Amino acid sequence: MHLQSVTLHPDRYPTDEHYPFNLPLFRCPATYEFSAPVTFFVGENGSGKSTLVTALARKCGIHMWRGSDRRRFKVNPYEQRLSQHISVKWQAGPVPGSYFGSDTFRHFAVVLDEWAASDPGQLKYFGGASLLTQSHGESLLSFFRARYQFPGLHLLDEPETALSPRSQLDLLGLLVEMGRRGHAQFIIATHSPILMACPGATILNFDTVPASEIAYKDTEHYRIYHDFMMDPQKYVDAL
Repeated sequence: MHLQSVTLHPDRYPTDEHYPFNLPLFRCPATYEFSAPVTFFVGENGSGKSTLVTALARKCGIHMWRGSDRRRFKVNPYEQRLSQHISVKWQAGPVPGSYFGSDTFRHFAVVLDEWAASDPGQLKYFGGASLLTQSHGESLLSFFRARYQFPGLHLLDEPETALSPRSQLDLLGLLVEMGRRGHAQFIIATHSPILMACPGATILNFDTVPASEIAYKDTEHYRIYHDFMMDPQKYVDAL
C-alpha cells in the first residue's frame, strides 16, 4: 500500500469544542492501518468519515478542486485544520494522487472545458465530450475511468451520490480492476452497499470509537438494504 496508516493526535488539537476536533471519533487517540487496495469508511452522517478523507487529502498534498464559495453567518476557523494534527506513514514516500468530492466536481468540469477551448485533445481522456454536456452520472464515470488508470493514492468522498445502481456497479468494476493491477490505492467514504461489496476491501465502521473493522454483511447499510428488499411492505407499514 502506498499509504500505510494515519494516526490521530488529540493531545495536539488546538480546541476540543469546535468541529472537527469535537467529534467523538477524533477525541480518541488511534492509528488506522491501510492493508488493502481499497478501504471504505462507513458510518452515519456526522461520524467523521468524510472529514478524515478530506484531511488525508490535505496531509498527503493532494490537490482539491475548489467548490463555489458560500457565505456563512458564522465561520469556523478550525474547520480545515485537522490535517495539521494527524500523521501519516508511507510505504516508500509520498506518491501522486487525486481527490474526488461530489461538491467540487462541477468546478473541475468547468476548468476542463476552459482547457479544451485551447486544446480539444484534452477531452479524449474523458469520453471525447465535455463533462458539462454529459449527464451528471455519465460525466462522473468518464472522470473515474480516466483518472483511475493512473497509479497513486485516490481519495473519494461519497462518489455514489449521482450514480444509478448500474453506474455504481461500473465503478465497482473499476475498483476491482485497479486493485488487481496493484498500482492504485483507494480510500473511500461511502454509504453504498454496492461499492462496499468490493472483494478484498477493508471496511472501517466510523459508528464505533475508535473506528473498527467490520464485515460487509454486518454493516448497517447491508442489513437495512437486504431487509428492505426482502420485505419492503414491513418498512412502509412502520412509517
